[in-house]
Amino acid sequence: MNGARHLYVHLPFCAHRCGYCDFVTVVGQAGQHRAYVDALLLELELERDALADGLETVFLGGGTPTFTALPELVRLLEALPAAEEVTVEANPETVTAELAHALRGAGVTRVSLGAQSFRPELLRVLERVAGPDDVRRAVHHFRDAGFDNISLDLVYGIPGQSAADLEADLGDALALEPEHLSCYELEAKPGTRFTHAWGEELARQADAMEDYFERVVARLSGAGYRWYETANFCRVDSARDLRSQHNLAYWLGRDYLGIGIGAVSTIDTRRWRNAPRLGRYLEALAAGRVPERELEDVGGDVKARERVMLGLRLDEPLPLDGLRHALDPAGLARVEGLGLAERSAETLALTERGRYLGGAVTAELLA
Repeated sequence: MNGARHLYVHLPFCAHRCGYCDFVTVVGQAGQHRAYVDALLLELELERDALADGLETVFLGGGTPTFTALPELVRLLEALPAAEEVTVEANPETVTAELAHALRGAGVTRVSLGAQSFRPELLRVLERVAGPDDVRRAVHHFRDAGFDNISLDLVYGIPGQSAADLEADLGDALALEPEHLSCYELEAKPGTRFTHAWGEELARQADAMEDYFERVVARLSGAGYRWYETANFCRVDSARDLRSQHNLAYWLGRDYLGIGIGAVSTIDTRRWRNAPRLGRYLEALAAGRVPERELEDVGGDVKARERVMLGLRLDEPLPLDGLRHALDPAGLARVEGLGLAERSAETLALTERGRYLGGAVTAELLA
């Protein structure tokens, strides 16, 4: 093993927890930010042998990484290994001119901004703190600080959202000229207070998802963005590849190391997930021990199936070498016959129609 070239760092702290969120988050806890950064760096040191000498990507996700106290966030960034792409997720209300310049000075090359919507009434449904002007202001702060790779996140299928609302959101996002857009179908987990409050409307929205998805693809493709992954779009630039290189590593089945509570790592045939409990994480690292983890063996069959599922989300053909055993010949014949997939001697790809159906086609293909 030459070591993973991709590092994920989880920063769980948030001002509050949105009703639909199922990420590993910790509300408030400002007094723990320094101790948590200390623990992250201790975990990184314990796992250093899992990383290659030169990294391609580092991604700080959350939570709200930019809610972490700025001195601690900068200290963390300056201590992490250098990488060609360094991404930090940000919530608009946390972005100031000072923060934007500090991130740029600490080596961040790309920011992912959680806009979600530009309609105030829909942001209230999502329990988001930021308003539309906060999103615009954040983008301007990042531009002023010298960032030339900004991604915006949008959500569709929000209770109360109409097709016109979605079109307006896409227009507002495009007006900011981001290099990248991620557009996700709202997933509200059963049993959460969000589904309890909005269950009937969520059921109505489920019937509109296919139409919303097609609208997203048509609008962004029409604006010149490349639909390179099921939910992700980037501007086409002859001088540089504006796809998310970190997420691309996941979709291509690359090894990666994750540090922090709830973080996942996949190295060779081993996968582990750190337990999501902050107190135990801090205690273990302070004592020089690796944190509590769930372990999983991801041998050949599992990795092959994952490689097919994730690889077919991309707009490039999937090389079939070493993966043919994961495909069901009868299912493959069916989806080819329906014009949903195209196969050559060495590759497999979904057609445009197949990409709209996405996971249903992939499920049919898997043995």
